[in-house]
Amino acid sequence: MAQVLEFKLPDLGEGLTEAEIVRWLVQVGDVVAIDQPVVEVETAKAMVEVPCPYGGVVTARFGEEGAELPVGAPLLTVAVGSPTGETGAETEGSGNVLVGYGTGAPPARRRRVRRMGPGVVTSVEDAPAAPDDGPVPVISPLVRRLARENGLELRELTGSGRDGLILRADVEKALRAAAAQEATAQEATLLPPATPPTAPATLPTPTPTTTDGVTRTPLRGIRGVVADKLSRSRREIPDATCWVDADATELMRARAAMNAGAGPKISVLALLARICTAALARFPELNSSVDTAAREVVRFDRIHLGFAAQTERGLVVPVVRDAHTRDAEALSTEFARLTDAARTGTLTPGDLTGGTFTLNNYGVFGVDGSTPIINHPEAAMLGVGRIVPKPWVHEGELAVRQVVQLSLTFDHRVCDGGTAGGFLRYVADCVEQPAVLLRTL
Repeated sequence: MAQVLEFKLPDLGEGLTEAEIVRWLVQVGDVVAIDQPVVEVETAKAMVEVPCPYGGVVTARFGEEGAELPVGAPLLTVAVGSPTGETGAETEGSGNVLVGYGTGAPPARRRRVRRMGPGVVTSVEDAPAAPDDGPVPVISPLVRRLARENGLELRELTGSGRDGLILRADVEKALRAAAAQEATAQEATLLPPATPPTAPATLPTPTPTTTDGVTRTPLRGIRGVVADKLSRSRREIPDATCWVDADATELMRARAAMNAGAGPKISVLALLARICTAALARFPELNSSVDTAAREVVRFDRIHLGFAAQTERGLVVPVVRDAHTRDAEALSTEFARLTDAARTGTLTPGDLTGGTFTLNNYGVFGVDGSTPIINHPEAAMLGVGRIVPKPWVHEGELAVRQVVQLSLTFDHRVCDGGTAGGFLRYVADCVEQPAVLLRTL
């Protein structure tokens, strides 16, 4: 008799406890190979194709498209094994350790599948066999997808997790090392994805319910994760905010001069990002996070710059890797790429994780100022309001100038007000006199 194994929704990492079924990739009665993606889920951070660790025939699916499942809930069942009762080869498993489920027995011989009709399995033969080159300890589908999209062979890595598990940090470290080898004198970038991401299926939106004049909308998907993350930031981080008005007239003139030619156009966000990376080089305390368990401040020598992007699916924070190695033109190109991916829902897990500092341009919403909430577990966020004409004393006379308000929210555990004020003052000086940036490069 074939053995029916239940595959549960694995722990997808990043502290996520649930996922929404976007699209089933298999039907009941389909033959699946080991590690074949069987369902596409929305984790509120990115779309993830979840692979099944068993090879056999799908006998049942649990959950309709649009349903939200908690980690550990059944996804599907797979019939594996031999009709002749061969116990040594009844269970096939990938050997790839995914949090949320284990692995099966050693690789089995190839078998053939026979069905009487849709969803009715009478025997299992010639099912895809497991790979014979040994297991790869991997912690989650996010890690495997990140490695696959960047052409990284997981078997070449040594995991830093318990029992040698390969963590996301191991993959990112390997990708940064590979990028450094191919870096030019101007910038170092991550390896491009091996295959371009596909457009996601249309997601159902949470359905509000109205009773007695009261409407309730579920906190699900991105909105739910954002709510949890912002609450955690407010709960754990003793933050403080300082702000300053700056005359951005010269910065806007410099941008106009840079864009006067026929080359790629430079965005205001890219110029602000370039100023941020220079400021973080002078005040590296703000490019850090706090390890509460170890009671340590962890300072990073590389700047992975996140930026807030509003999409139809909600607020996301894509990350520009090694932003300190990019000039204004390269930053503009990367911002445009990530913004387009955010709006189309094709950001990868690697695009949304690993940030060390965040830049938030809320001026696009037509507001002057705000008090940013730190993107946990980072230590600071710079907020930028709209740039508008205002009365300003310039060279001793009242004039109309392009003025912007800059706000810095910082974790008071990593630095005191002197450091935060120095950072913000340097940013404002560069905005008012872009030549300051050139003098300090």
